[in-house]
Amino acid sequence: MHKFTKGLMSLIITLLFQTEVFAKYLYKDEIIHNPKFTTNIENLGSELFNKTGVSLKLVMLKALPKNKNIEVYEKELLKEFSKPTIVLMFSELDKNVNIWTNDVSLYKYFNKKQVLSPVASPVQAFFISIIFARSFDDIKELMSSSGGTILPLLGNKVKGEQTGKYSAAMYNGYLDISMQVATAHDFTLENGVSTSSQYPLVIVKTLFYGFILYALFLYLKNKFKKKGVEDE
Repeated sequence: MHKFTKGLMSLIITLLFQTEVFAKYLYKDEIIHNPKFTTNIENLGSELFNKTGVSLKLVMLKALPKNKNIEVYEKELLKEFSKPTIVLMFSELDKNVNIWTNDVSLYKYFNKKQVLSPVASPVQAFFISIIFARSFDDIKELMSSSGGTILPLLGNKVKGEQTGKYSAAMYNGYLDISMQVATAHDFTLENGVSTSSQYPLVIVKTLFYGFILYALFLYLKNKFKKKGVEDE
């Protein structure tokens, strides 16, 4: 029994050590703790670095360190990396998603504004602009900043455990940045997008389009109703 206990403890320590070494691109994870999620991020991050020399780190925080605002944390974190590095960070309790780099030239490889857009597609942007835009500039802004791959999923309400939503949203964003960086370097990622990985975002888009169409219907109905009253 004593030998069994020692062997079990040794195995646990070994596994913990291997996990620590293995998690190179999922740089911090205080939320998900899912081996499959870790493996997917590591495979994608490793391929991206090997082909482009750009390291994409994912940081999943429960909350920002005590007495540190986002700017302070950003500067301290970026000091830890010497190679060209992009950091995608999510803080659950702070409700914050952001992207930083330790070299401003890296921003030319991906569209930060698009990745972090709350609007999932040009079609969605078009419907929103019809209802809310006050000028042509507003319409242009909405159309140019569509294609968000993180916030549309994070904004989706789910019952019970939230980690599935978080992992889907952050993987979509990580994948989006990876593919843009790879494309900018004329490479294709073997660990890139698959049909299954697009399902969560497709569901969100479908639900949102339904909501937008219904809102548009009510808007036009009320508009014509008011016009009819005025004509009388």
